[in-house]
Amino acid sequence: MDKQKIEQYLDLVTDRLKNLQRPENEEEWIAKQKADGQVIGAFPRDFGMEPWDWPQGVGLYGMLKRYEYQKDEDIREYLNQWFSTHLDEGLPVRNINTTCPLLTLSSLTEGKLGFETLCDDWADWVMHSLPRTEENGFQHTTTKDASKGILNLNENQLWIDTLFMTVLFLAKWGKKTGNAAYQEEAVHQYLMMIKYLYEKKSGLFYHAWSFAERGNFGEVFWCRGNSWYTASVLDFIEIMGESITPAVKEILLDTYKRQVKTLKELQTENGLWHTVLDDEDSYEETSGSAAILYGILKGIRQGVLGEEYKETAERGIEGILRNIREDGTVMNVSAGTPVGRSKKHYKDIVIAPMAYGQSLCMMALTEALQAE
Repeated sequence: MDKQKIEQYLDLVTDRLKNLQRPENEEEWIAKQKADGQVIGAFPRDFGMEPWDWPQGVGLYGMLKRYEYQKDEDIREYLNQWFSTHLDEGLPVRNINTTCPLLTLSSLTEGKLGFETLCDDWADWVMHSLPRTEENGFQHTTTKDASKGILNLNENQLWIDTLFMTVLFLAKWGKKTGNAAYQEEAVHQYLMMIKYLYEKKSGLFYHAWSFAERGNFGEVFWCRGNSWYTASVLDFIEIMGESITPAVKEILLDTYKRQVKTLKELQTENGLWHTVLDDEDSYEETSGSAAILYGILKGIRQGVLGEEYKETAERGIEGILRNIREDGTVMNVSAGTPVGRSKKHYKDIVIAPMAYGQSLCMMALTEALQAE
């Protein structure tokens, strides 16, 4: 891998994330997509870094990962300013997805009482007020209308997205504050996802589980959904350190390695993955591919994965670079994706530049710079 080239593209993607705006022809574009029968996700919220929700939370985490590696003080200043501005303006209603920015905020609390207080208060809300499913899973509540404080309750549903959006923060804050209950709850949520979303024959994850229906909706192997496990599990183990028992660590890593083995087999010639992993007729999707590559690269660096995955990583990074425009915009990113009951649902999600597409590529490129 050409690290100088990777650094150049990383700068472009970072700058574009900071300045990502809504498209000028948005209304016309959405109308055309609807006429073509494509599904619209929670689309307006996903552009840019202004709102406080999961796309921006993932965006912030990508910047944090770059800062932790390169110690670029401009990025740290951007992060501090972003949070200070939102705390002054007021925060949205709490749910699974609006928890995601706390994953980055929890690394910025030193000397900032307001940041620390918010993390304390929000973690307590996650533990004691967040709606739960049967068996005490985190119910995947999401934003329906932020201006009115209306939620999609998704009653009695587990979504794989929850790991990245909420569980990582709870583990991180639990570790930072020495709160064993938070850490144990985070472990419980990971094991719940494996119990109800992991498909043992393929080694892949379904998007969601409904306790009410006793099923996994369309039983679709969605790329970005799978990537939430691939990208988060090694970070989770790293965060937990010695607080995680060897038996639980082994289960998490065995699941990760089995998943990655299948992902290696499903990688396209272009280095990316289809938005429906086992459907070659579905488009190659960049954000989920980047998150998968982040997890694979980190696994190689940590010695969890062997040499046989290096070619997969190198080909994947080349695929990512080919999907970055000269202005740093990451292309072929799928919009916000609710749970679907068919492969067609996922194949019809619109493609557009999104904050999390920029960020997940930042994470993959930052990890690539650390490769041997």
